[in-house]
Amino acid sequence: MARRLRIGIDTGGTFTDVVALDGDGRLVTTKTPSTPGDPAEGFADGVGKVLGLLGAEPGDVAALSHGTTVATNRLLEDRIDDLGFVTTEGFEPILEIARQSVPDGYGNSYFWVKPPRIVPLHRVRGVGGRLDHTGAEIRPFDEASAVAAARWFRDRGVRAIGVCLLHSYADPSHELAMRDVLRREHPDAVVSLSCEVLREYREYERSVTTLVDAAVKPAVNGYLARIAGRVAARLLVMQSNGGVLSADEVARQPVTTVLSGPAAGALGAAFVVSRSGRRSVVTLDGGGTSTDVAVVLDGEPTLTTEGSVGRHPVKIPMIDIVTVGAGGGSVAWRSPDGALKVGPRSAGADPGPLCYGRGGTGVTVTDAHAVLGRIPPHLLGGEVPLDVDAARRGLRALAGELGLAVERAAAGILEISAWNQANAIRRITVKRGLDVRDYPLVAFGGSGPLLACRLLDVLGLPAAVVPENPGSLSAFGLLTVDVKSDRVRTRVVRDAELDPALLGAVYADLEGEAAAALAREGFPADRRRFARSADLRYCGQAFEVRVPAPAGRPDAAFRAEVVRRFHDAHEALYGYCYRDDPRHPVEWVNLRVSGIGPIDRPRLAERPPGDGDGDGSRARTGTRPVYFDAWAETAVYRRERLVPGDTVAGPAVIEEFGSTLPLHPGFTATLDGYGNLVVTR
Repeated sequence: MARRLRIGIDTGGTFTDVVALDGDGRLVTTKTPSTPGDPAEGFADGVGKVLGLLGAEPGDVAALSHGTTVATNRLLEDRIDDLGFVTTEGFEPILEIARQSVPDGYGNSYFWVKPPRIVPLHRVRGVGGRLDHTGAEIRPFDEASAVAAARWFRDRGVRAIGVCLLHSYADPSHELAMRDVLRREHPDAVVSLSCEVLREYREYERSVTTLVDAAVKPAVNGYLARIAGRVAARLLVMQSNGGVLSADEVARQPVTTVLSGPAAGALGAAFVVSRSGRRSVVTLDGGGTSTDVAVVLDGEPTLTTEGSVGRHPVKIPMIDIVTVGAGGGSVAWRSPDGALKVGPRSAGADPGPLCYGRGGTGVTVTDAHAVLGRIPPHLLGGEVPLDVDAARRGLRALAGELGLAVERAAAGILEISAWNQANAIRRITVKRGLDVRDYPLVAFGGSGPLLACRLLDVLGLPAAVVPENPGSLSAFGLLTVDVKSDRVRTRVVRDAELDPALLGAVYADLEGEAAAALAREGFPADRRRFARSADLRYCGQAFEVRVPAPAGRPDAAFRAEVVRRFHDAHEALYGYCYRDDPRHPVEWVNLRVSGIGPIDRPRLAERPPGDGDGDGSRARTGTRPVYFDAWAETAVYRRERLVPGDTVAGPAVIEEFGSTLPLHPGFTATLDGYGNLVVTR
């Protein structure tokens, strides 16, 4: 009989992490090097490796959940070629006009150069026809100009095309007609329609989001097809919104995967630490290329629709994540004025850091850890031996340029990397109106725990929690995620003028669309759940605040409750609200529904306290020289030998298969009943 395995696979810049869950609740984790040239190879290698560890066959796999960076990397690296854009006649410069905002504020106005648009003006075609903001037709769709545009793209070999016609969020008929023309005149084209990608107002953001979808669709769909050809199991893909969908559904809107990988880590961290009573935390996912930070409030990662990837605004629901180029592979370099910098350039998986011995040329954060003795001389249980001498030679050359001792240069690299991570945490907390000192840090990923002690000092955090198998937590998180399908519709109307019947009709329509998507995923009616929300603002404001909406009939009480939640959220975010001020009426803007298909989650059992002496001595494997403030012979521990209640005092190094925790002097780490290491001063 088949064993009904569920496997989570997270493809990172350096390693591909794999977690398998057996039908009896047994978890097996492993890693394999990523293959940037074709991530599908690393994916297949990871599946084969974990099946070998389990003694299982491909036919034993019931489902594969996957977090992918294919879409993310294409956007970050600006690999966008031969993309075309169809818009309403007269609005061809919409991408050039964009928004007036300047990165880093107006102090940067004199120096900032507008980057190239995602589609240059010469590849934009206007099509006749016009709708107003209610969806009423002012001028009929002009098929002749549509045919001319389609043939123009066909004759020039432009095969990825985004279509965003004015006010199509209110009525998609003109865009659907444009798709029919493209199918007839240019059948080889890959087409994305804004009414399907983002049925929400703001023409510029809707245009760019649609174009991003069209730009990544060939790469993502080709990648998913290659994976599907290697595995026979059902393939679920992580979305940016914190849910998974089948590969077939994701292929329709691949823009939903632009933060696929980082989202799984935040969800896995929320799931693990909530079992030990920590419902609100800051998560830090440290990888080889970058570090991703997010906030979990009351057990759920915070969401945003104002995100961006690289220089492209992507206005879809996504977990609110800040990413910085501060991973283990981040390269240390000297700026023209002689200052030491770390990142954002990364050595990646190939050639990797100097200590990997694969021809790397730049000193990295991992090299600094290796030279200071804070990581073992081999990774992944001996699979990746480290050439510490090569790292030391590279550091010696850099230290000579800086006029520092090797140890001081290495410590300086780690200090800069810690501050880069700390600044990312401040952006996700302090700039969101949250006091960072109220939230424990959940540090995971291969390099996440390495700087945990320093971050406690820099930010004044109460504690750091390092979950079990932190290097594979993102892959584990993929096994905790529900199927999720988001729908949105713009209806701009003042609260006093809002017709409850209209409100009910729109929510019913959105829930119908989400139900159809869940039905395609195999969820019967009694297993579908719907979460409503709404975007509101005060009249005259440019942006909205998203708040949850209750279930039930949208009557006067429903409206009053949503408005009350908006006032509360506005006050929490900005420090004020106009709760009882009739001069500032409330305006409804967007209505949203998330259709949720719940899955069976792994069960985390609490372990009984250990019967040892409490200091972890049974887990101690020896000592080695480690540099914190000075060189000292430092105790080394194996994490899997620690039992609940054990407390290790720093200085110490706690090692495991996929990660390492250097415990600085003055810090202690205690293993709790769920296998988490809790680090405090």
